[in-house]
Amino acid sequence: MVILNVITIIFLTCKDSDSKSYKAYITENMADNFASAYVDVNEYNIEKEKEEQRKKALVYEDMTMSELTSLLDKSLNSTLSNKGELIASHSLKKGVDPVVATAIILQETGCKWSCSQMVRKCNNVGGVKGSPNCGGGYKRYSTLDEGIKQFIDNLADNYYAYGLDTPEKMNNKYAESRTWSQKVNNYVNSIKNG
Repeated sequence: MVILNVITIIFLTCKDSDSKSYKAYITENMADNFASAYVDVNEYNIEKEKEEQRKKALVYEDMTMSELTSLLDKSLNSTLSNKGELIASHSLKKGVDPVVATAIILQETGCKWSCSQMVRKCNNVGGVKGSPNCGGGYKRYSTLDEGIKQFIDNLADNYYAYGLDTPEKMNNKYAESRTWSQKVNNYVNSIKNG
């Protein structure tokens, strides 16, 4: 609005003899500048809107669900290939860190390379004990997806609910080995570093 007022004042104060070309020059340049400024502002607003939409879509440490899924899938092999989305979505739904859950799965199953018999025959990804028994006291699940969800539910209900939300805090309850948390954290770092 201020710019338009300045232009109006220039038009009104210019003498007719020298002002025609000056007025044409200002009008032409101002129109180009306004168009350029409009495009710049419009592009800025579009980029800002995209960034705001991306922020709304962030689900974990500045990542979208798609980015998180891709990050997890890079570490999941063998029987667990392409299970990153299930692990990510169910972990987030239950309030469990999806990278920590994946790291525990890798520690318990060996699925960074080739999954253990417990995964292939029992669909048990977390070394969960119970019945129906699959041998060695480990629980059998009817599907791999069920095994993954039950493992994450176990973490949420029996660890996270009691403030045991890091491998160090979980170690004494989850595993007999005193180095279990260190091994899980090695997987956490490996996953995060892609």
